[in-house]
Amino acid sequence: MSEAEKPKVSDEEMLARFKRSTNRPRASDLMGFELIAVDQAAMRIECFFTAREDFTNPMGQVQGGFLTAMLDDAMSVAGLVASNITHVMPTLEMKTSFLRPAKPGRLRAVGHVLKWGKSIAFLEGELYDEQNRLLARATATAMPTPYANYKS
Repeated sequence: MSEAEKPKVSDEEMLARFKRSTNRPRASDLMGFELIAVDQAAMRIECFFTAREDFTNPMGQVQGGFLTAMLDDAMSVAGLVASNITHVMPTLEMKTSFLRPAKPGRLRAVGHVLKWGKSIAFLEGELYDEQNRLLARATATAMPTPYANYKS
């Protein structure tokens, strides 16, 4: 990340920008994404998701694909924040480890950029239940892409 891309606003203003945004992915809204904390210097964010009953498998546990999507979202937002909202973070590969079953309810996620290189970023995320028990952990490799140049 170049000096020109370093944070230009406070963490509080960055958080407020996200809360005011109307350009959110529909999948994030489906999962009840709510950004609650931003630490630009540490390239870290915290957010909540709402795991709904209709996200569950026959055992009443949240299906792993939803948990992986939540972690992917948290890690991507950490990259977006770290870039001063100048880059999106398409995921190149991702590994998720499921440590305990997740039940429907409010889940807290932490997303973090471990390293930002010239063309690749390494990310990690953790997902916790309402009792602050670690449910799942993920690592990912992403390709920071200037927002203005991104074409899906």
